[in-house]
Amino acid sequence: MDKPCIICVAITGSVPTKADNPAVPITVAEQVESTQEAFEAGASIAHCHVRNDDGTPSSDPERFALLLEGLRRHCPGMIVQLSTGGRSGAGQARGGMLPLKPDMASLSVGSNNFPTRVYENPPDLVDWLASEMLQHQVVPEIEAFDLSHIFQAVALHKAGRLPGRLYVQFVMGVKNAMPVDRAVFDFYVETLQRLAPGTEWCAAGIGQHQGTLNEWSIAAGGHARTGLEDNIRMSRNELAPSNAALVQRTVEICAAQERPVASWRQAREILGLAAPGV
Repeated sequence: MDKPCIICVAITGSVPTKADNPAVPITVAEQVESTQEAFEAGASIAHCHVRNDDGTPSSDPERFALLLEGLRRHCPGMIVQLSTGGRSGAGQARGGMLPLKPDMASLSVGSNNFPTRVYENPPDLVDWLASEMLQHQVVPEIEAFDLSHIFQAVALHKAGRLPGRLYVQFVMGVKNAMPVDRAVFDFYVETLQRLAPGTEWCAAGIGQHQGTLNEWSIAAGGHARTGLEDNIRMSRNELAPSNAALVQRTVEICAAQERPVASWRQAREILGLAAPGV
């Protein structure tokens, strides 16, 4: 398959700590360094969260601004995608960084269960986040935890309420949400292509399922997400030494599937994103 595969590295998230894996980058400086290594290994999208000084999750726009500045300086051309996820804040605070105009931001368009809580994405908040992304021309990556989220994403895009090209990520393996199931994965891909032909998509597998979803997605012509946010191990008994190591494993899967890895220029072309400074 000649189509380049975009690799997204989710560098930090809101959950893993250094007690879980010392390689998890917490400070802005650590995140920039870890992302630069992942960028050089083949990642073209950085999915970013920020943390407070004590390591707890934050949605502070000032911290996002420092991170964005550092990534633009040290990873020129890389697509920066900021998280509006619900673990980092509540209500409209989740979108407080959107005026910074990152290339992309995550957008969950519906609610679902997480391991110990309900991941709430009420319609009014989804509408507000979408309107902020439209106003600031931030292209969303739709995080689909359920089949209904695919339908909602397509409806929002067809109604002109989302900027840019539609890009959907299937998230599988979160406890109490959608399990890793090949028939469901295939149905997700088929459904998205039926509702919105030609739409680009990727997949994320949580924990031990990260490699499995990378393999399925790359083989099916989609794009791949890896990184310490979703998975802190290389294997059952081996911690991942870095985000770059997880990216390198994804690069090797691409090679085994005979798919080229997308450069940042190719990734921007595929997703319809302008080159930096344009």
